[in-house]
Amino acid sequence: MTEKKLQPLQAVKGMNDILPPESARWESLEATMRGVLQRYGYQNVRVPIVEPTALFVRGIGEVTDIVEKEMYAFEDRADKHGQAEHLALRPEGTAGVVRAMIEHSYLRDSPRRLYYVGPMFRREKPQKGRYRQFHQMGIEALGFAGPDVDAEVILLARTLWRELGLKEGEDVSLEINCLGQPEERRAHREALIAYLEQHVDVLDEEAKRRMHSNPLRVLDTKNPAMQAMAEGAPQLLDFLGAESQAHFDGVKALLESVGLAYRINPRLVRGLDYYNLTVFEWVTTKLGAQGTVCAGGRYDGLVEQLGGKPTPAVGFGLGLERLLLLLETLGLQSPAPVPDAYAVVPDPAELPRILPTLEALRAAGVAVQMHAGGGSFKSQFKKADASGARFALVFGGDELARGEVAVKPLRDGAEQFARSLADVAAWAAELRTA
Repeated sequence: MTEKKLQPLQAVKGMNDILPPESARWESLEATMRGVLQRYGYQNVRVPIVEPTALFVRGIGEVTDIVEKEMYAFEDRADKHGQAEHLALRPEGTAGVVRAMIEHSYLRDSPRRLYYVGPMFRREKPQKGRYRQFHQMGIEALGFAGPDVDAEVILLARTLWRELGLKEGEDVSLEINCLGQPEERRAHREALIAYLEQHVDVLDEEAKRRMHSNPLRVLDTKNPAMQAMAEGAPQLLDFLGAESQAHFDGVKALLESVGLAYRINPRLVRGLDYYNLTVFEWVTTKLGAQGTVCAGGRYDGLVEQLGGKPTPAVGFGLGLERLLLLLETLGLQSPAPVPDAYAVVPDPAELPRILPTLEALRAAGVAVQMHAGGGSFKSQFKKADASGARFALVFGGDELARGEVAVKPLRDGAEQFARSLADVAAWAAELRTA
């Protein structure tokens, strides 16, 4: 009786593998981001992917789409006492960072500028640029109350766009709004609910469900039949007190001082409950409906909401998949890295004499890919050419007998030349890609 062949397993729908050469583009993007973050004084923080479910229920809000529909929440195995923890895969990064700051008393001595990069999880219908496991870079500036740091986090994003070759106003543009403080939002909420009740006949079922629990999100509708109603709704900007208005004016003045154009969007409310005062989005028209590239704002109440001392805070998050898709759409993706040189090894028995030279070249900063697995001279040269390397290093028997390696340029048609194995450091720089 023959054994039944095992069927190969596949990744979970919406959770994707990232393979070379695509992974090299991710590395390039992340390197660019880290360079910008370092220049602005932000330090890396790494928090768990799995957190207590209560963290997100309390931090994000029970009536948000994330908690109600999208969060991967589960009950862990019970311990010996029959107690089981309620856990969740993190759907966003801010709540976990704040939890870590409180748990480790990390805000006790001074304010903090932090950033994270990693996977998040939301159970929604996968589509291009939007997946169930997606990756975010986020920054969190904790302990800063003024409009100066609001402007700083927005400008940090602008610097990143410039580093990546994106053009402001053409490829990406800035929208801002002010959500005020809780008491101002309460007054606006009452007026908004009254307005929605007067227009209940045009509300879809989702809007009717949210009308009393989260009316601000009704204004963020994409339903064409509700656009006129949303445009005529009471605006939160009209309910701002003097301090909130001064804060917003301060942000605008700082953005204007560095020539950053923006559009005030009174319907920009963000989807999470913890935002107040400044909110913003960097948006694009190049990706169809997936228009938001980076979003954030101020969340002064979250630290206290999660059990810490009152602490002002502001930050943003951006999705790496969507940003990479935008770069690809605009033809701005960085090329995959290639080796400086490819080592052709006609006789594997000679490797004990060849490897010291390859290691010396690598120690000198030369990227050398060594041929492995044998093969004819012709087939090795084909692989050398396919690697993208500028040079082939030919360790033939005649060359090795002379204590040399033959260096053959692969890209510009130049003549082959020889170099001594005894003094690798003297010629290693010749091979490095300019």
